[in-house]
Amino acid sequence: MNTIVICSGGLDSVSLAHKVAAQHQLVGLLSFDYGQRHRKELDFAAACARRLGVAHRIIDISNIGAHLTGSALTDDIAIPDGHYAEETMRVTVVPNRNAIMLAIAFGLAAAQKADAVGVAVHGGDHFIYPDCRPGFIDAFGAMQDQALDGYASVSLYAPYVHISKADIVTDGVNNGTPFAETWSCYKGGARHCGRCGTCVERREAFHLAGVADPTDYEDPDFWVAVTARFSVKEGK
Repeated sequence: MNTIVICSGGLDSVSLAHKVAAQHQLVGLLSFDYGQRHRKELDFAAACARRLGVAHRIIDISNIGAHLTGSALTDDIAIPDGHYAEETMRVTVVPNRNAIMLAIAFGLAAAQKADAVGVAVHGGDHFIYPDCRPGFIDAFGAMQDQALDGYASVSLYAPYVHISKADIVTDGVNNGTPFAETWSCYKGGARHCGRCGTCVERREAFHLAGVADPTDYEDPDFWVAVTARFSVKEGK
């Protein structure tokens, strides 16, 4: 299965790229510059492409991103600290981001005669991001079947959609993912902050997977109290 993987440079998408390279046929990585403050993640996507020996394309949709206002990822709004499933994290939603990126990716895949587009949405995203849930993935795949009917056959490969980020870490170990060469932090500083939702999620995932976390965090222990507090709040 010749697959193009949408790769942000984060742990999930880099792990997916390594999974596809090991188990299928990775033909390229596709990244998007949508005006995100943590644009440095794209450097990690580029490094992944070089490591795996495939083409890497960055599509500039920053002009579109500038109109998708109200998100802390693209506007002058503070990135909240805390658990990644808390309501405060809704400010990190970029409306329709995945739908826009996937539509472009499917067009590119059809033009290049690829068999599939890989996307690394996972179960931990379901709390906050509606375009990461199974219903969206199934509906988008069905829509693309109609959009490309008679022209191309491109499937949507989303192997992580029902599993946790800890499971992705385990899968990444099995496929040789170099976790230190991935970027998650939404703040986009010199080091992972350790306090934003995606840093907390990343740190917790390594803990739950029983895998040593090679990430350099500014605040490496913040996740402990936050995850404990969230578990109590949710009655877990």
